[in-house]
Amino acid sequence: MDKTISSMDVLFLAMGAMLGWGWVILSGEWVATAGFVGATLAFIIGGILITLIGLTYAELATAIPEAGGGVVFVQRAYNPSLAFIAGWSVLFGYMSVIAFEAVALPTVIDYIAPIEHKVKLWTLAGSDIYLTWAMIGSIGALFLGALNYIGIRSATIFQTIFTLAIIGVGLLLIFGALSYGDSQNLHPLFTGGLSGMTNVLVMVPFMFVGFDVIPQIASEIRATKSIGKILVISIISALAFYILIIYGVSLGLPESELLTSKLATADAMTHLFNSPLLGKILVIGGIAGIITSWNAFVIGGSRILYAMALRNMLPTWFAKLHPKFRTPSNAILFLTALAFFAPLLGRQALGWLVNAGSIGVVLGYLIVTLAFIRLRKLEPELERPYEIRYPRLIGYTAVILSIGFLTLYLPGMPSALSFPIEWSLVLGWYLIGAWFLIIRKKPIPEVHFEGYRHLKNQ
Repeated sequence: MDKTISSMDVLFLAMGAMLGWGWVILSGEWVATAGFVGATLAFIIGGILITLIGLTYAELATAIPEAGGGVVFVQRAYNPSLAFIAGWSVLFGYMSVIAFEAVALPTVIDYIAPIEHKVKLWTLAGSDIYLTWAMIGSIGALFLGALNYIGIRSATIFQTIFTLAIIGVGLLLIFGALSYGDSQNLHPLFTGGLSGMTNVLVMVPFMFVGFDVIPQIASEIRATKSIGKILVISIISALAFYILIIYGVSLGLPESELLTSKLATADAMTHLFNSPLLGKILVIGGIAGIITSWNAFVIGGSRILYAMALRNMLPTWFAKLHPKFRTPSNAILFLTALAFFAPLLGRQALGWLVNAGSIGVVLGYLIVTLAFIRLRKLEPELERPYEIRYPRLIGYTAVILSIGFLTLYLPGMPSALSFPIEWSLVLGWYLIGAWFLIIRKKPIPEVHFEGYRHLKNQ
């Protein structure tokens, strides 16, 4: 692929991926579930985990700047089978986000301009699904698919513009909270005790999915030595943004209104400025978040599919590069089709996708962190332009925290995945992965990537 992505493109790509639509639709739920302090602590704890994992990715991505990110790192440290599991797990999270955004788009459009939808298709989990409603998300899928198909450069320019729009409306909410917010609304500081904070905590990894898009496109970045710094800056910036949004919503709405609001972030903006128009402007900023997150994960997800197909982990159909645009065109077409049909699941799918996709993301992060520790032992001489201090402390702490996060999704925990829907999504995904892992037991062509040549030379 061509090296056409600048350092600034990389920063906005990662931030736009992390600052999607979730902060608009879920921030009120966070505060109502755990209280201002409880929600803030949950994000700080989750942010520490993501930062530690991000540091390991930062070192690996600058040392091994190849398309595919975690797939490459894990294969170099361990073996193709574990690399497949790592890539398959993160891909689950990416595809969950893509489907999530395709469902979120018509939901948000309805908030700004309610439409009387026509042609009822069916009812799923209590949600009526209409053809006209689903078509909004499907048209968005076609647009973003086409944008990515014709080249990474057009997609990154688009990403930068829309990410600036998100940051702008977020800063406007924070300004309103500082100027007109009521400090009494911060009480109660804690809601739901430890269980409430845990319920927010399990959502945090999903909110930060996106920084790892950077390693997926490392081979297309011009200044590869800057990858590590930009990746860490993007995580810290996103964490600060989320905490400030929680603060703004807490100041803007009393508890009674938080519990009844369908879109607390927009209602907080309306309440603070006494302006329904500004509330709708914030939602428009949220639409920008849908687009940036969606766009970033089409970019990252297509590169994972491409990298796995190159290594014969998935059908080689996914490894096709467009002769003119130099993009993984078939992988992009596949993800576009996924997003096109996702709205047919209805609004209820939003919660399912967030929860089920999160477990795949954390598992993928855990495996990559283990690869980071192992590569420090196997290849101490490897050139690491972004070499982190205290690698053992950071690596093992990230491993322990990742395992701790995984246990939160298990049955018996306050925030366990629901059965049968969410667990069926998880089990179904990994059963499909097991099938690919079994049937594609063929030699991996070492000509495709530098890692195997390096190991052969060693």
